[in-house]
Amino acid sequence: MAIVSLRDIQINFTGTMLLDGISLQVEPGERVCLLGRNGEGKSTLLSIIEGITKPDKGTIDYAKGSRVAMLPQEVPHNLDGLIYDIAAQGLGDTGKHLSDYHQASRELAEFSGTDYTKIVAQLERAQQALEDTGGWPYHQAIETVLSHLKLDANESFASLSGGTKRRALLARALVSKPDLLILDEPTNHLDIESITWLEDFLIRQNTALLFVTHDRAFLQRLATRIVELDRGKLFNWECDYKTYLERKDADLEAESKQNHNFDRKLAEEETWIRRGIKARRTRNMGRVRDLRKMRDERKARRERTGSAKMVILEAERTGKLVVEADSLSFNYDNTTIVNNFSTSIMRGDKVGLIGPNGVGKTTLLKLLLGEIQPQDGSVRHGVNLQISYFDQMREQLDENKSVRDNVAEGNDFIDFGGARKHVIGYLKDFLFTPDRAKVPASVLSGGERNRLLLARLFTKPSNVLVMDEPTNDLDVETLDLLEEILMEYPGTLLLVSHDRAFLNNVVTSTIAFEGNGTVAEYVGGYDDWLRQHPGKHNTSAKACGSKSAEEIPTGSTKKKLSYKEKFELEKKQVEFEAMPAIIEMLEADLETLQTRMADADYFKKSGKDMADDQLQLEKTENELKTAYSTWEELETALKGIELD
Repeated sequence: MAIVSLRDIQINFTGTMLLDGISLQVEPGERVCLLGRNGEGKSTLLSIIEGITKPDKGTIDYAKGSRVAMLPQEVPHNLDGLIYDIAAQGLGDTGKHLSDYHQASRELAEFSGTDYTKIVAQLERAQQALEDTGGWPYHQAIETVLSHLKLDANESFASLSGGTKRRALLARALVSKPDLLILDEPTNHLDIESITWLEDFLIRQNTALLFVTHDRAFLQRLATRIVELDRGKLFNWECDYKTYLERKDADLEAESKQNHNFDRKLAEEETWIRRGIKARRTRNMGRVRDLRKMRDERKARRERTGSAKMVILEAERTGKLVVEADSLSFNYDNTTIVNNFSTSIMRGDKVGLIGPNGVGKTTLLKLLLGEIQPQDGSVRHGVNLQISYFDQMREQLDENKSVRDNVAEGNDFIDFGGARKHVIGYLKDFLFTPDRAKVPASVLSGGERNRLLLARLFTKPSNVLVMDEPTNDLDVETLDLLEEILMEYPGTLLLVSHDRAFLNNVVTSTIAFEGNGTVAEYVGGYDDWLRQHPGKHNTSAKACGSKSAEEIPTGSTKKKLSYKEKFELEKKQVEFEAMPAIIEMLEADLETLQTRMADADYFKKSGKDMADDQLQLEKTENELKTAYSTWEELETALKGIELD
């Protein structure tokens, strides 16, 4: 029997049918992902299922005795107490007994007064209540969940940041062990370690899930079914995410052709009626009625919201070197953030920064950009840097100003690449309607706020983009577009993100925080880091029953290199050190060829010369590709090996 069944649900907001007669069932053990564009009504539908919002029409049935828990996208304003208390709230009376026990335990541990007997009595009453209700297992569940979500049970909920509050609310939803768990953007503000733990936890629980997410890796791993909310209707897809994308594209193409044929037929009929044919004749009345029906059908058609049309304005190119850090170290409050880190970031590099929340990724960005000074080491910048910064905390938005004023600062036009563009037209490219452009930034949803910050950011030319968590709350289609323009961006990108698919698709190298101030750089994206990171192999070995590298005495594993092995390694070392100069020479040759072939008078050359240039271009591109591959292979072969 289905845990929840929705039939013919309708809800109308400001004259628009947000949910237009939708039906949905969620069965035990299913993990259903709800997809849809920002503003389609996903959060409203989840709120209806939770019982918070009442539909205008339709019925909702729940299986007898079933329990539903939800992680909302927005943090409620009326919550107070410690994080432990918030997590326990999802357990009803048992949660109240757990909070009493936790409070009495804390008071007893910190006891310094005269009411010792009173505190012990409170503790004993809470213990007895938990014995009577069978609540003890939930105490362990709360502590486990809080630990994995990196939450301090004794910290005040009111003092937390917005992201940490959402983690506490996620803990509240998880510990209640509901029959149906509803999650609205559960990965927002979680680091990669917490996201992967959450994935494993949810799969092990075998709890029915209904979730909204922009994290495609999370979606791909968890979803057993996809439902899509599109223009008020709900569509079911019994497939994985990759197959969904293929089938969705085919359906949209078929819909476009059908609409085109319909519109052409309607235009023909409108032309016919305007020719003055005596439509009152009996033989023409049926055709007139059909035309009226076609007009009504065309009027009722809901056009799909267009795709965003983001464009990054390019500034004049930087020099080949953008940032060079040498032996960088920085401590904060006796904690080592970065220890002896060196890197060279060149023009066109797209660098991802990964690591747990609070480890110091934003601090490293500020060190590299020169906003704060290192305590040891040095940072050198290239020439002509024009930096644009996307801030995850949205500090660049004025909450009291309208959407348009946040972009145009009170003007009707913006200067966009040397041309004047009306701000309303510009905001339409970021999916803001004229009415929505007039509202204050404070009322925007998370996805709209991110799109507004991108709109503001992209009005200014740049050759270095710094983006700190740009993907939160964006719908999947906008996320795909952002990926495309960042991949094509000719400047340099520094990206902090916990979105594994986004990192894999965009970045060319990864700077990873690996604990105790150790920061290391790897070629490729997140999956490439997983393959190269030695700790991952140790974990796998340990899971299979083998000893990890840390458990084997180092004295017994160190192998002395033979003369031949040492000679081969020295050859590789020399070759490795020569590769950057070879790559730079090939890049220069390639740039010279491309410049010559892009000249306006190039077509005047003979066919033989142009054919020779094309062959040379292909040869140079292949040589450059091989050089990069060789460089990476040599780096991997030499990593962790020291020559005596």
